[in-house]
Amino acid sequence: MAQHGKKYLEAAKKITANRDYPLTEAIKALKEASFVKFNETVELHARLGIDPRQSDQQVRTTVVLPAGLGKTVRVLVFAEGEAAKFAQDAGADFIAGDEMIAKIRTEEWTEFDVSIAVPDMMRKVSPLGKVLGRKGLMPNPKTGTVVPQEEIGRAVREARAGRVEFRNDKTGNLHIVLGKIQFTEDQILQNLSAVLDAIRRAKPTGVKGIYVRRLVLTSTMGPAIRLDTNAAMNVGTAEV
Repeated sequence: MAQHGKKYLEAAKKITANRDYPLTEAIKALKEASFVKFNETVELHARLGIDPRQSDQQVRTTVVLPAGLGKTVRVLVFAEGEAAKFAQDAGADFIAGDEMIAKIRTEEWTEFDVSIAVPDMMRKVSPLGKVLGRKGLMPNPKTGTVVPQEEIGRAVREARAGRVEFRNDKTGNLHIVLGKIQFTEDQILQNLSAVLDAIRRAKPTGVKGIYVRRLVLTSTMGPAIRLDTNAAMNVGTAEV
């Protein structure tokens, strides 16, 4: 069992164990329990009632966080020719043609946070799945990161604004970044509400019984706070 330091134990005393917190109270408690000097990342963890072995029970979607991510997002666009010009005009940090694709393949270079591709490039990008896939950087039409060249600008803007992708892991859980601890309580609530709505909308048709079993809010170093899952998933989240 991990041994926690004195500051963590003091922070944990501010959280009532085994209590299901309403969203606004949970966010307030999360900020009050933060004890480190750096700007922690805030995350939502969800235990789902899915069978991740079944193809019709996979949860994968994207959401644009209203308050953003609180960090600079580096965007790479796989494009050539006219599409590369669209990417340049959109302000992409990197425009990947053959040379950069080779660098990703041979050096496993992934110094970017989001990758976008035009359909014509996917025949060159697909072999990079081994490198990009395990880091969640592979462009995919289902997550809106494979787009026609005229939509590159929108895709780049959304990525910069706080567009995040999430999918269940092998144990059927979700782990989703919500922003930073130095966000205001209202900013965290806005992002949390958007994520909860996205989770509801992404419910697989094959799920039987309870879809979301538990929701936990936490920060990088802080204690976990259990949310009132039933209320969060069944009531308008802005009112919870």
